[in-house]
Amino acid sequence: MMKQKHVALTLVASLFTIAACSSPTSSDNTGKSSGENKKLEVSVSILDRGQVASDEGTYESNRTTKYISEKSGINVKWVPILRTESTKKLNTLIAAGEAPDMMWEFGRDYMATLKEQGAIQPIDEYIEKYSTSYKAYLKAHPELKPYTMFDGKTYMATSARGIDAIANHGMWIRQDWLDKLGLKAPTTMDELVTVMRAFRDKDPDGNGKNDTLGAAFNYNYTGIIQAMYASNKSNWYLDNDKIVYGGLTDRYADVLAELKLFFDEGLIDKEYITDKNFQKERQLFVTGKAGIYFASWNISAEYRELKQNVPNSQLVPLEPVSTKYGKFGLYQEPPANRLIVFNKDMKNPEAAIKLLDWWIDKNWFDVRFGTEGVHYKLVNGVPQTIDAEKNKKETIYAPEYAVLDQWSPKPEDFAVMAATDAISQEYAKVQGESLKVAMKNKYRRDIPFNPTFPELSETSTSFGPLSDDIETKVITGGAQYSPQWGMEQLRKEWKRLGGDNVDKLAQDWYQKNVKGK
Repeated sequence: MMKQKHVALTLVASLFTIAACSSPTSSDNTGKSSGENKKLEVSVSILDRGQVASDEGTYESNRTTKYISEKSGINVKWVPILRTESTKKLNTLIAAGEAPDMMWEFGRDYMATLKEQGAIQPIDEYIEKYSTSYKAYLKAHPELKPYTMFDGKTYMATSARGIDAIANHGMWIRQDWLDKLGLKAPTTMDELVTVMRAFRDKDPDGNGKNDTLGAAFNYNYTGIIQAMYASNKSNWYLDNDKIVYGGLTDRYADVLAELKLFFDEGLIDKEYITDKNFQKERQLFVTGKAGIYFASWNISAEYRELKQNVPNSQLVPLEPVSTKYGKFGLYQEPPANRLIVFNKDMKNPEAAIKLLDWWIDKNWFDVRFGTEGVHYKLVNGVPQTIDAEKNKKETIYAPEYAVLDQWSPKPEDFAVMAATDAISQEYAKVQGESLKVAMKNKYRRDIPFNPTFPELSETSTSFGPLSDDIETKVITGGAQYSPQWGMEQLRKEWKRLGGDNVDKLAQDWYQKNVKGK
């Protein structure tokens, strides 16, 4: 875990953009001297998660964007990208020649596709020429280097994930329901199913009605089951020194079998197939109708709503359970955080590098947390929330703009950071425990990052929707669609789409890029 000493800048109460000077004379985009002071300019993508309130402004212009332009001395134009369609939107902008100068995402696979398309450019020369702080940061974090390179050149800027950003998925369980039914927390998949059946059948909420479920979940549901079987569809695995796609391993048949059992037995709400944004699932959980929540390690909003709806509920983090293949951790991210690439048509790389330097030089802290004395006060170097409701509106979206973020809280920091109301303080203690549980068991990642080459990208794009359809049939289609039938269909479609050649190329890639290193 990184230990950071943060020197928080005191922010002015009224934020406004000033015309800062980059040099006594500067050049315009044509390279001609303007003969007058001119502010450096750069455009940057920003993920739109729908969190900017209307009276705060927009993702293009709000208190955080104004602060960045004022304090960095760089005029930053923000280009919102809807989170749920991020790569699709970026592809559209790139094709139209309207993509921002700096683009970022979390997936290295996607950046490899942009590199193959010639949409982005190497940045080694720019770092060497213009950077001071970021260049020094890279030397201090050599573990990030493999994640930033293609073909021996640096194509991506990044920072190290904090422990809270490495932890991702999480499982939660109603301890009060376990206690009422005289059950222990499950440690194996069989025990998990037994507990879910009890939660469904034995009226754990005591209302005399048959209206409870074994579990509810968010979009991490299938990924959590996959991780416990070490067969995640977002990863490639090594089986007997052969690289194999996660959704085609023998273990994946067990994933399908488990998801089918949960559905067939009504341990979950069967309407989840059409609940695309998981709002009904969320409602089932926060109203106290589900005993387990397959979600994320940090569920502050859901926890608060559950406590407001069911004050006596006692929610605790649940470790991943073991299967016949052993015990594996839930999904954890690789060490590199956001991956930032430079548009091949970028006109002012100096501005981009200067912005990276500004972020990494501890300015990310004030971008992320807001104004000291207004949004937080420092307690032993840890930002403590002053008013949870105020921050919910004014800073909830701010971390998105801390693109080179180095925040890495310790579990005990959450109690300091939280607002002083009873629910916030109660959750802070549970949150710290949840982070420990999320990191306790190592997620199985056989290779540091997935293979990338055009044939794989093409086959995967065609295979994805087909595999989703097959898996939905297996899970919801009754006895005629067994997990074994599903695996036969998946492998048949993969082969039909050129999978044999992809598997061979993936093995060659592994020998060259991982095993041979």
